[in-house]
Amino acid sequence: MLIEHQGRRPQVAASAYVAPNAVVAGDVVLGEDCRILFGAVVTAEAGGTVELGERVIVMEQAVVRGRAGHPAVVGRHVVVGPHAHINGAVIGDGAFIATGASVFPGARIGTGAEVRINGVVHVNSVLPEEATVPIGWVAVGDPARILPPSDHAGISAVQQTLDFVGTVYGVQQGPPAEELAEITRRYADLFGRHRDDRVVG
Repeated sequence: MLIEHQGRRPQVAASAYVAPNAVVAGDVVLGEDCRILFGAVVTAEAGGTVELGERVIVMEQAVVRGRAGHPAVVGRHVVVGPHAHINGAVIGDGAFIATGASVFPGARIGTGAEVRINGVVHVNSVLPEEATVPIGWVAVGDPARILPPSDHAGISAVQQTLDFVGTVYGVQQGPPAEELAEITRRYADLFGRHRDDRVVG
């Protein structure tokens, strides 16, 4: 399903395929031979963009989201596995984002890199070309340190320098209850803008 969001329609190459129950919304460009499979969502939120290069395969239930200040740009010949999540990140040509992987805003993944099953690339982190994030591990920092999920202290120490709350939600860090109140207010506004969307294809 193709959806116009805030006056911007997806641009879909004639050779691309979007499954009937997949959603492509807003200022999105799908390159030649892209495949957006069943239940996947490719969405450009207000002020954001998404650009998928030639032969990008977005598998079932995956999400690719572009946002203001953090476009999602996916290079050529990239596989985005089922249930994976790419949010406001840049993915190099020939990268592999496996099932359940998460790539956060401001992240950059180099050409030929792999983020394996349930791997994470944190906000503002840079994964070099040909690097691999093992199953369930976390890449954090610039350049990224690749740490096991059990290394909470190591991940947290690097993450504190990356401004997760400011990057993802655009708010200043504060008391958790106040943070969450502001985050949900902003998200209610942002996602409420979809009320006026129109199905265009």
